[in-house]
Amino acid sequence: MDLSTFVDRLRSGEAAKFPTDANTLAFAQQLDSQDSIRHLRDEFVIPTKASLKKKALDGRIPGGTLPSVNGTAHQENGTGSGNGSSADDSEEQGIYFVGNSLGAQPKAVREYVNAHLETWASIGVAGHFREMDNSPLAAWQDMAEDCAKRSADLVGSSPHEIVIMNTLTANLHMMMASFYRPTEKRHKVILEWKPFPSDHYAIESQITWHGLDPSRSMVKIAPDEGTYLIPTAKILQTIDEHAEETALLLLPGIQYYTGQYFDIPTITAHARARGITVGWDLAHAAGNVELRLHDWDVDFACWCTYKYINAGPGSIAGAFVHERHGSVEWPDEDGINGTTRPSYRPRLTGWYGGDKSVRFNMDNRFVPTPGAAGYQVSNPSAVDLASLSGALSVFNKTSMRELRSKALVLTAYAEHLMDEMLREAASSPDGKTPAPFAIITPRDPAQRGTQLSVMLASEHLHDAVSAALEANGVMCDKRKPNVIRVAPVPLYSRFEDVWRFMQIFRSALGLGKAS
Repeated sequence: MDLSTFVDRLRSGEAAKFPTDANTLAFAQQLDSQDSIRHLRDEFVIPTKASLKKKALDGRIPGGTLPSVNGTAHQENGTGSGNGSSADDSEEQGIYFVGNSLGAQPKAVREYVNAHLETWASIGVAGHFREMDNSPLAAWQDMAEDCAKRSADLVGSSPHEIVIMNTLTANLHMMMASFYRPTEKRHKVILEWKPFPSDHYAIESQITWHGLDPSRSMVKIAPDEGTYLIPTAKILQTIDEHAEETALLLLPGIQYYTGQYFDIPTITAHARARGITVGWDLAHAAGNVELRLHDWDVDFACWCTYKYINAGPGSIAGAFVHERHGSVEWPDEDGINGTTRPSYRPRLTGWYGGDKSVRFNMDNRFVPTPGAAGYQVSNPSAVDLASLSGALSVFNKTSMRELRSKALVLTAYAEHLMDEMLREAASSPDGKTPAPFAIITPRDPAQRGTQLSVMLASEHLHDAVSAALEANGVMCDKRKPNVIRVAPVPLYSRFEDVWRFMQIFRSALGLGKAS
């Protein structure tokens, strides 16, 4: 069976049905040989077993070079250097399954950041307005707009509905300042019971800022007892129960702990039909799953760019504002060249949200840029935008549909191999051996992204497995007390990586080698 058949089955809602030889290196390598985007792995720097042991900078990067302070280039070659490396593991790449926390480094980022630094050094302040020949970058004042264009496929919108600015939580606050407009009747915010803590803090503080009581105004949707997942039906029921008092629904596109992918179009339509403004935190969804924010009629959404988008730790974030909220209307024909003030959706405003054509008039007549860009407040960091531009250049060599297709099979393959381990553990001679782990991510591929959250049987086992993974050069996320999150990102992960990970995981569980 070839890779495209697995993709077709999973996209149509069928089970993948892997063959009996699926748990072999040869099978994994066969899938890799059929992967049409396997070459994109070469666009990334994957940490090696040696580089993961580094304790100090030494002018070397995995598989490449960095100039030292005296201008001498060094190649990572496996010689001592006090990092605990050896010739045996110096070039062996680790298994990078932690892109749901921090994406691997695209090689293009270094090129783009260097282009920015050369521009700054060469022409100084003129870099705001001059686009340099042979540079991959736009002029500084146009870089955010350029990144918005490059991001359109990632979130399913037109570029003018995207603004690149700030960081994720800052953007949530910016959006709620405009879209959470509580009244005496409608003041509630519907959220999940255990969102990422920053989301909870942001919502709670916005409610408090408006002089309201969070215990009355926060409606938290919890899973059914004994489960970790929140059914769509329960979300819709909660919306119905609180519809007359709810001002805002704010949920994650993908729940960070379980990896559950919520039914964004169904939930959005249900809430908006009841007069509720709808926002989404897409930290774990942007660059991971196919999104259609405009077509789904979402009011606003926010995302970070350091997970699946790979722009670097704490990198500049993005926000979506539906076009109906970005219009700028003028009371007379003179428009932007007149003296009157336009009407637009209330928001927190700043200089860089102003229309470029009059931005440098330096007066106090705010004229917002039409679209999402009008929600920007400050001059965004050019070095941050350079890093994001480099990361997005890799996405522009593929499509979210292509990435999602591969991700569906990668995740299903990982699930299949884990299920094989569970069956083996259940067939113990006494029949009483408890399962060493459970997958708490939805089994339905349509309800998950590129992540499997694995709950181990005990905290002690979690510590042992985590230590074994680290010792073997595996990077994945550990969440206390006993969950590991496994994320084989399709841009740079191979089916062989999945198979090798499972051999290490199997050994750490005491199950021995695969048969």
